Amino acid sequence: MKLDLQEIETFIQVVEHGSVSVAAERLAISKSVVSKRLSDLEKRLEAKLLFRSTRKVTPTENGVQFYQQAKAAVAGLHQAAEAAAFTDSGLCGTLRILAPMSFGTLWLAPLIADFMQQHPRIQVALQLDDRVTDFEREGYDLCLRISRIRDSALIARQLAVSPRVLCCSPEYAARHGTPSTAAQILEHPCIGYCNVAAGQVWSFETLDTPGEPITLAPQGRFTSNNGEAMRDMAIRGLGLTVLPAFIVQPHLANGSLLALEPGVRPSDDQIYALYPRSSRASPKVLALCDFLQQALATQPWTQKSSAADT
Repeated sequence: MKLDLQEIETFIQVVEHGSVSVAAERLAISKSVVSKRLSDLEKRLEAKLLFRSTRKVTPTENGVQFYQQAKAAVAGLHQAAEAAAFTDSGLCGTLRILAPMSFGTLWLAPLIADFMQQHPRIQVALQLDDRVTDFEREGYDLCLRISRIRDSALIARQLAVSPRVLCCSPEYAARHGTPSTAAQILEHPCIGYCNVAAGQVWSFETLDTPGEPITLAPQGRFTSNNGEAMRDMAIRGLGLTVLPAFIVQPHLANGSLLALEPGVRPSDDQIYALYPRSSRASPKVLALCDFLQQALATQPWTQKSSAADT
């Protein structure tokens, strides 16, 4: 039986996205081409692979089995091709990366540009999204997450520490004062992160005696799923907020925000590079991880911000 790789890759995209339209967009082809490839594949295999409705496309039992084996085979084929090309002429191929929005725009994109200049045969497709998604199913080679939790189904490589900062504007501090204890934080309006449930709880460590983290559930008038919007609201004096240092460091330096340490400081996050345990990372993924780990080690926000610095 003669198989067509384009048909198989198209089928994989349709299954993973549950949509002919989305698959066509991802593959940069028309929906009619996607439909023809699916039809031709089913004819080659003499098997029905997909159930189609007006809203969604789902695989049949045969389709699920074919998808699982075909995806592994196609991934192995691409890795073999990249390994052969790498042996002779350096890194090549496309890196599909998923990363958080603010970190991606403020720090990651410029670093990826540097990486691409070092490896001119590398192509990058960077998707920025703060939501936690099944990045493996969506076809990404690498996912960057900023968290304190590891996913046991994935390989998590720590790239850098991401300190967080409790802060407010000088104007807010002048009008309302600042907390001198952790408990007093709850007496102030707080600007929260609403993208994940954990964002509604702030975790702190004591400055003098390490121990169990102190957790608070602050309240306020404003929440957002974007750290830069939260930062801007804090600069405008709407209250206290806890944000990654990589978002607020320039504003701590120019005085538009003040770092606060009321006997505690926010617990650090970690920046992780994640890729599936089920597949061996390709040379291009490992090379990018090495590059990012080295580059992020020298960033100014990797050192903990202190109220004494402001």
